[in-house]
Order: sequence, then structure tokens, then C-alpha cells
Amino acid sequence: MKKNIKSVIVVAVLGTTSTAIGQNLNTGYFNEGYIYRHELNPAYGNEQTYVALPGVSNVNIGMNSNLKLSNLLHNVDGKTALFLNPQVDTQEFLSGIHDKNRISENIKLQVLGGGFRSWGGYNTAEFNVRQNLYLNIPGDLFRLAKQGLENKVYDLSNMNAHADAYGELAFGHSRQIDDKLRVGAKVKFLFGFANINAKVEKAQLELRDDAYVGTTSATLQTSLSSMQYQTETTMRGPEGEQTPHTYVSGIDDVSFGVTGFGLGLDLGAEYKIDDHFKVSAALLDLGFISWSNCYEASTNGERRINTGDYLFALGEDESNSFNKELDRLGEGLAELYELQDNGNIGGTTKALSATLNLGVEYTPDFYDKLKFGFVNSTRLAGKYTWTDFRFSANVAPVKFFSASASVSFGTYGASFGWLLNARTTGFSIFLGMDHTLGKLAKQGVPLSGRAQVSLGVNIPFAY
Repeated sequence: MKKNIKSVIVVAVLGTTSTAIGQNLNTGYFNEGYIYRHELNPAYGNEQTYVALPGVSNVNIGMNSNLKLSNLLHNVDGKTALFLNPQVDTQEFLSGIHDKNRISENIKLQVLGGGFRSWGGYNTAEFNVRQNLYLNIPGDLFRLAKQGLENKVYDLSNMNAHADAYGELAFGHSRQIDDKLRVGAKVKFLFGFANINAKVEKAQLELRDDAYVGTTSATLQTSLSSMQYQTETTMRGPEGEQTPHTYVSGIDDVSFGVTGFGLGLDLGAEYKIDDHFKVSAALLDLGFISWSNCYEASTNGERRINTGDYLFALGEDESNSFNKELDRLGEGLAELYELQDNGNIGGTTKALSATLNLGVEYTPDFYDKLKFGFVNSTRLAGKYTWTDFRFSANVAPVKFFSASASVSFGTYGASFGWLLNARTTGFSIFLGMDHTLGKLAKQGVPLSGRAQVSLGVNIPFAY
């Protein structure tokens, strides 16, 4: 059991080091030179027509977590060691653990795209590939792994994971309604490649004075073009009373393809209050994907074990002899976390994780090429919801160059961001970060648990 707990923790730790936060570059929300502002608010347009360079026009890579990698990896005698190492101080480690530890990973890569002025406004067309990963890990899982059975109750409930991958074909249009109001919208046709949801609805371990009580309930749903759960069958039970027991041990015969279709919508607006203030709002990724295949594995309800129910007799010939009762206890412990294959349960429809952006922009009297902005971004994703409050200063001293700097506070803590953007006829390049890397581990992974890099090269045409 302890080995299995450690394995789960190691997987979670590796999840924090994976690439990827795919939210758009929020530092560029008020930077008018940033060619992909329309990804943050579809009401925004560009002065220039542009064509995206395939694969390198708009790339976002990074990671996001309120769990610092520096708290999971420690220096022990000059070597990097996991927090499970006995030389790592328990209290020091636990001081950096939250009750709810969050990890999010999102990738958005533009394959093809472009924008142009026509039909009374600005228009965009693009094809993107997107991937999302969310993990929620209860703090008690880390405490149990590090401390062992020291506390009376460990609650590992609400440990969840979600991952999906899909393509989107998007068409956007924005236009000026009058001298104050500008609006925009994008419609997105979605093509689903994979969707995975793992839910541990209940996982509790209660250490009573006379018994240990464990309760579990979990479900895994996987939507792929085709697959099957790999199963193993073992004989369990006391000698002479053994029965076959089949459980899910992995995934096999996986094939990838389009297995879901959906529709998404982005809506946005910007309103000019006066010469100094503008307000804006956008709701992104409002929509759904209907998946044609959903393969399920589950505990099929709650499973419970109470060690007080096992009575050990000393006589070898007794029905509850020590060896037979020990076998039954081992079987009960194994069944707590093993899933049964429910097969293909049919289609399912999942909502997208929408994002709400609310912004305020201020232009001072003393220099109209300088703008200050505040934007709140909230990802509406149920149990994986997060929010970010970002303040920025944006300057465009000349027509072909602009820059932004930002600070943010939110679910994942505080960070510093920046953006440099250069654009002229025939060539445009930007490079920025919402979360500056900071100190890195030897493997090049940020110790803060947060990082985000955005870059792109595009071809704009004459003004």
C-alpha cells in the first residue's frame, strides 16, 4: 500500500514538470501592437492584414501550479532528492503543501491563420490544435506519503484529473458600432481527438482505536477513437476458497482519430468612456464537444473495508485461521482501489472550459503612447476553476515597436510578465511571458512551479 501511495505522488510530481500553459498571453491584452489580441478579446482587431507562418505564428508553452517544485525536490548531500527522502524535514515540507494542490497544463498551437480588413470590420481565420490538463491533489495525500499513519483521519477525496485534445477551425469578425463601442465574435468548429476524466469521489482512511476503516469510490472515463482497458485476472481468497477476480491494469489497443465534434463561441466588446478610460469584456470558449465513444472503468459505487470485521483464530483448521483471514484482508485492501471494466458506455457531451476576461484601460494626459491596464481572467472549469488579476504598463513609442510589463496575483500566486513586439511590413515578431521563469532546476524546470513563454513570427502587409 505504501509503495502504491508513493507511486501516485511521483506521478503527481512529474505532472508539475510537464510543459504547457496554454492560456493566451494576458500581458498583451492592452498592447495594440500585439497581433493576437483578438485571442484575448474578439472585439480587438489589427490595422494590418497578416498571414501566419505555419507552426510558429503563435506558440504558448509553460506550466502552472500552486505547488512549488522547490518544495518537492530538495538538496540532500549535494544531490537532488524527492521529499520522501528521510533527510528532508517533515514540517518544512508540509509548510508548502496546500489543502488543494492544483496543476494546470494547456497548449494552444496555431497551425494556419491570418487576418484582414473587409466587410466593414476586421476578420480572422485560423486552425489551432489545443490540449488541456488539470489535476487536483488533496494535501492529505502528501501528508500520508511523508508521515505515514500518524494522524487519525486522512481524506483523499476530490482527487481529480482531466485531459483533452482537440482541433478548432475559427472564424472571427469585429467592427466599430459607433465612436465609443466596438464588438466582436468568433465561431469555432471543434474536432475532438481525446478526452479523459478521472474522479476519486471518495477516498478516506480513518484510524480508529480498535480498527482501520477505508472507503473509496472512483471512476475513469476515456474517449478515444478506439481502445480497450487491459485487464488482469487473479485468484483471490483463502486456500480452498479462491475465486477469480478481474480488474483494470492499463489501457491497450489505442488508436487516435476524430471521435468528437462540437461548437464554440467567443464574444467580446470594448467601450470608450472618455479620452482616458476604456472598459472591455470577453467570454471565450463558450461551447461543447460531443464525444462518440466513452470507455468507463469504475469501482461501481463505494467500497469499504473495516479491519475490525476480521477475526483471527489461532487454530489452523478454523475457518477464520490467521492465514485465511490475512488473505481476506489483503483481498479487501486490493479491491479498495481496483477498477472494473464497464466497456463502451456510449456517447457523452462535455462543456469547454470557458474564460471570462474583464479589463479597464487608462491613458494619461502627459503621454498618450503610454497605457495602464487591469484585466481579470477567470477560467470557468468547475472544480478546476482559477482566476488571475493582472496590472500592466504598455508603451508604443514608435509605430513598429511596443512593449508591456505586468504583475499578477491569483489562484496560483504572484508573478511578473513582459512582452516585446516588433512589426513592420513583411515581418512581425513577438516574445513574452506571463510568468517569468525565475530560478531553474538542473533539468531546466522552474522551481516556482510557474512559467509561460509565448512567441510568434508572422507576415503583415502594408498599412
